[in-house]
Amino acid sequence: MIDSLKRYVKPFQSVNDLDPILDAIGDAKYVLLGESSHGTSEFYTIRAELTKRLIQEKGFSFIAVEGDWPSCQSINRYIKGYSPSNTDVHKVLEDFNRWPTWMWANDEIMELIAWLNEFNLNTNRSEKVGFYGLDVYSLWESLDEIVRYLEKIHSPELDAARKAFACFEQHNRNNESYAVSAGYLSEDCMKEALELLSTIQKNKWKFEDDQENSLNMEVNALVTAHAEDYYRTMVKSDDESWNIRDRHMVDALESIINYYGESAKVIVWEHNTHVGDARATDMRDEGMVNVGQLVREKYGEDEVFIVGFGTYTGTVIASTEWGANFEVMNVPPAQNGSWEYLMHQTGHLNQYLIFNEHNRKEFSTTIGHRAIGVVYHPEYEHFGNYVPSNMGQRYDGFIFVDKTTALHPLVLEHIHI
Repeated sequence: MIDSLKRYVKPFQSVNDLDPILDAIGDAKYVLLGESSHGTSEFYTIRAELTKRLIQEKGFSFIAVEGDWPSCQSINRYIKGYSPSNTDVHKVLEDFNRWPTWMWANDEIMELIAWLNEFNLNTNRSEKVGFYGLDVYSLWESLDEIVRYLEKIHSPELDAARKAFACFEQHNRNNESYAVSAGYLSEDCMKEALELLSTIQKNKWKFEDDQENSLNMEVNALVTAHAEDYYRTMVKSDDESWNIRDRHMVDALESIINYYGESAKVIVWEHNTHVGDARATDMRDEGMVNVGQLVREKYGEDEVFIVGFGTYTGTVIASTEWGANFEVMNVPPAQNGSWEYLMHQTGHLNQYLIFNEHNRKEFSTTIGHRAIGVVYHPEYEHFGNYVPSNMGQRYDGFIFVDKTTALHPLVLEHIHI
């Protein structure tokens, strides 16, 4: 495989050297950009520069990320001019107050948001570029958004929202409390959440305006129903709760695409474990799916281009346990025999690789591929941080930064777990 890598990898120093990746993307309408950690500066900056070029040169319509819908709406409203004119970027990112805050409240994202705002101010496009969150974790915040808006417009649909809110309210905004109650005691809010979703979907036409409230209501209702399912399931099955989460991401993505219209072109930012096709990993043996697989199946492989990201060594932002303060951690040299180790052996350079019909078979051997989460223990990473992967089938391209540096988080005053 090292011989094959030496034949096909190309070095790069800046995004301007990545023209062949943009050429390989061609007319694909769905570009999925991964990352092997949620705390690496280069992954964010390279994705941001690629995103700018996809928007400018190929007319992409919006960015959808592994983040909460309500928090990402703050960005969307800001870059589209829906927010008060005196709101600055730092203030907007303060809405990312759920742990791990550093994923989106960071200097690297702040620069991209400022660029998107400027682009939208000066664009001649009829539809401005959007920024949306696809994740499922914002149960309480999404319910708040629904109730607040329906109260504001005095909507008859408010009754269904209040019933759902009252059911969840007894759990004091505690996800674990709801999970135990619903998963073990069968005291759940499934009926109320599904009724709310059905009510919103049937009546979303009533919320149509020039500030996307129909889309906002629809996806917040999706979050409420799917988050209920996720937390009810998680106490019994990690694998199935994972599937619920990734299916939700694709459902939310479809709602945004439908809102923009069939000509929409989409950029997705998520971890490699979500965008790299699950069928090319050991996840398939566990009955697990992910966004990359589902999007390829739904829209066709010719319409989808998936780029994975990885590193050999460096530093990263992560925590030692869920909810703990973040730290700058050292990323040890990649495990011998892993994908990252082999790429490092080809020259200790920043490199990219495009998989195609001519070389996929040469990269079909299952190999360990590093994945770092928000909780990370570098000293133990050989026990579970390498996902067995068929790289040629998992991705359409791969960007490798030999030595990376930690993300630069903003310091926020109020953080929720």
